[in-house]
Amino acid sequence: MAAAAVRYLKADTGSRAAATDAADRRRGTTIAQPVVEALPRPDLRCVGENERAPVDQATFRRVLGNFATGVTVITAPALAPAPAPAPTRAADDSDPDPDPTELPTQLPTEHPDDHPAGFACQSFSSLSLDPPLVAFMVGRTSTTWPRIARAGVFCVNVLGADQSELCRRFAVSGADKFAGVAHDPAPATGSPRLTGAAAWIDCTIHAVHTGGDHLIVVGRVEALGTGGEAVPPLLFHRGRFGELRA
Repeated sequence: MAAAAVRYLKADTGSRAAATDAADRRRGTTIAQPVVEALPRPDLRCVGENERAPVDQATFRRVLGNFATGVTVITAPALAPAPAPAPTRAADDSDPDPDPTELPTQLPTEHPDDHPAGFACQSFSSLSLDPPLVAFMVGRTSTTWPRIARAGVFCVNVLGADQSELCRRFAVSGADKFAGVAHDPAPATGSPRLTGAAAWIDCTIHAVHTGGDHLIVVGRVEALGTGGEAVPPLLFHRGRFGELRA
């Protein structure tokens, strides 16, 4: 598995500068080039199909569920839309001077990248103090991760004890997760910073590594802060939400 753990961030300094300047590029007229390539889903099983897995998956989930975690929502900004193509029409010799109002127009199609991206995430951790790095884990089957990879930036929103419903909203796939959700742009990357979160960490993607059926995403911290007041964190333990008690 060590050989399969690879770094997918482009190593050249130009790409690193592009990642840091992602917010400025999104204000332009073209879609920013991907900073990180979303990984395909190769077979990384350590156990062959004809072998018995060393640990039963249900047992694995049950035992690991005894480890209490906080809850976050990882967000990324929408990408700037590409400029709409000019209206076109097939050549028609019988009408050399057509009425411009009769030219057919092509309506732009909506793309997922036109909207911010986000998903609920328990697998989050601080990683390094110098340089300041954090990490989160995301499943290879995630449909949100490729959008975050294309943005090249993200914001970790640490949820407060009263935000369990917000977590459930971002745990649903395919829905408009941001409908009615108050947020503002994080200062460094423009990623959505959710109102009422206990803390937020604004990051650029530093590296991506493989980890079995998940990806390990390392972020370099560009800015961070708390919700202002002492907001108790939302906890998750044995499949249930909880909170700290004095």
